[in-house]
Amino acid sequence: MKDHTVSAFDDELRELGALVAEMGRLARESTVIAVGAIGDEAPGLTEQAGLLDRQIDALQQKTEEAGILLIARRQPVAFDLREVVCALRISNDLERIGDLAKNIAKRNAALGATPPPAPLVTGLQRLSSLVVERLDMVLASFAGRSASQALGIWATDRAVDDVYTAVFRNILTYMMEDPRNITACTQLVFVAKNLERIGDHVSNIAESVHYAATGEALDIIRPDTRDTVGAAV
Repeated sequence: MKDHTVSAFDDELRELGALVAEMGRLARESTVIAVGAIGDEAPGLTEQAGLLDRQIDALQQKTEEAGILLIARRQPVAFDLREVVCALRISNDLERIGDLAKNIAKRNAALGATPPPAPLVTGLQRLSSLVVERLDMVLASFAGRSASQALGIWATDRAVDDVYTAVFRNILTYMMEDPRNITACTQLVFVAKNLERIGDHVSNIAESVHYAATGEALDIIRPDTRDTVGAAV
């Protein structure tokens, strides 16, 4: 009977992990689509990002329900409990990533017929590529329960901040040089900020993976360059 109970718990834990993994896949897809929509007049991309966000929300609710039920029925302890808590925490971060990706897509709709300067779109795509790369890596660390990989990803948050700062300053330069760019650039400021926030959620996920694997919280303060951006404004 005990072996059967353990087997059932393991199955439920795997199902919980599969829900989180699917959320991660959709969050990644939504981010890529949303950034790809910037400067693109195809309205279907923006609508697709919204659809993906709704799917992510539904999965997040399902994950919460499954996690709470698992705790109530199995009363896990130690590593097993951390696994469940980690899945719930990560699902919250992935849900926020979906929201941010949807907001990025909305900025494209707000651009209307005003095309953004091509060099700025290139900068945003570079920032997006870095964020998506880190998201891929952190989801892999979750799948492999790799504390070392999660720690490495967590430590690269500064790289996202550095690229964000450079993109933000370039946007300001275009706004100051030509007032006709202000409308489009204002929307791009929000796009850049949302991408930077997605990067923060990736770091949160890395912290959760590290905690689940080791039982130790990362209490070192991550470097933050956003104050320098505020000073630039």
